[in-house]
Amino acid sequence: MSSIKNFLELPTDKQIGETQHFFLIRDGFPVSPGHTLIISKELRTDYFELSPNEKADLDNAIGLARSLVESEFTPDGYNIGMNCGESAGQTVFHFHCHLIPRYAGDMENPRGGVRHVIPSKGSY
Repeated sequence: MSSIKNFLELPTDKQIGETQHFFLIRDGFPVSPGHTLIISKELRTDYFELSPNEKADLDNAIGLARSLVESEFTPDGYNIGMNCGESAGQTVFHFHCHLIPRYAGDMENPRGGVRHVIPSKGSY
């Protein structure tokens, strides 16, 4: 369980990059080396509360996050994900997007990727 209400509570020295509407940090509980969070500078609950300008800038932020990951790591792929709502697993109700670098062999069978959020329905 998270102990923060929003990411604006974090010290700014945790930030590794920014765009007009987002700042980036490394995830405090990374699932893989380089796991990065893209966080809105304005307090928005989830993706659906982002403005059109913020949604347009999100693509820039994802690209920046990727370039920062690749300056330190050599992933073989990525998962990009957002948890929108408590039933979807969201614990900090401040918009953030996960960029999760993936590495060959980091799981037995990655086929289906983000479909595995519901494990029994991930395989097809």
